[in-house]
Amino acid sequence: MTRTATCACGQLRVTVERAPERVLACNCRECQRRTGSVFGVSAYFAAAAVGIEGTSRSFKRTAGELCFETRFCPECGSSVLWTSSALPDHVAVAVGCFADKTFPPPTTVAWTAEQHAWVRFPEGCRSFGGSAFAKPSEPVAN
Repeated sequence: MTRTATCACGQLRVTVERAPERVLACNCRECQRRTGSVFGVSAYFAAAAVGIEGTSRSFKRTAGELCFETRFCPECGSSVLWTSSALPDHVAVAVGCFADKTFPPPTTVAWTAEQHAWVRFPEGCRSFGGSAFAKPSEPVAN
């Protein structure tokens, strides 16, 4: 199955040929600011499986011990994809940029300590009060 994510103007495009390895909802304040919403949802794919077309600019930030580089469209400003020091061989794509109501829901929820009280996620999601990623040399907590 091929899925394509685009920015609002369509200039920046990401194409993937497989299902995501992980779909994560993040409630951290940095994701709240990045999205302009109360959380962000990202789909993680092996970097080798991701095709990127168009021009982008990037912004580097931290969240706890993690570093992120977000790529966004210089025309419309949509943040479309990013990389994280937690999974350096993966690319995260903003699920909303796929504009696909059949896209798989999140299975992991991070930064629940910063989650708005009225937000609810699907039953059975693994939840973390902080980051859902351990240091690269450690296993991810359950």
